[in-house]
Amino acid sequence: QVQLVESGGGCVQAGMSLRLSCTASGLTFDDYAMAWFRQAPGKEREGVVAISWSGRTTYYPPDSSDSEKARFTISRDNAKNTLYLQMNDLEPEDTAMYYCAADRGPPVLHRIGYNHWGQGTQVTVSS
Repeated sequence: QVQLVESGGGCVQAGMSLRLSCTASGLTFDDYAMAWFRQAPGKEREGVVAISWSGRTTYYPPDSSDSEKARFTISRDNAKNTLYLQMNDLEPEDTAMYYCAADRGPPVLHRIGYNHWGQGTQVTVSS
């Protein structure tokens, strides 16, 4: 049974940083593309960034600005079965529940592309 457990969320002030982690079990981690999604209250779940099984390629939404890409960095440690999201210079608009997702398919940023999801970790950014 695949399990994904996120951690690292919290309440921070604008401009600060957080690093989220997602620990996976019940799967061969390096067979899976991984991604981070987020969902703010009253909004659809949206893809933040995805990463290939090898970690060599990352994927941001096509409308992401360079500054947005610079603020959010995804990485993975296949030896530790762990996915990370480094978030810098956080803004109140980043407030959301953050979810990690896994799938053996390609690293897309559509929620339908992922069969396995964690329970989420809350990130709250105050101004």
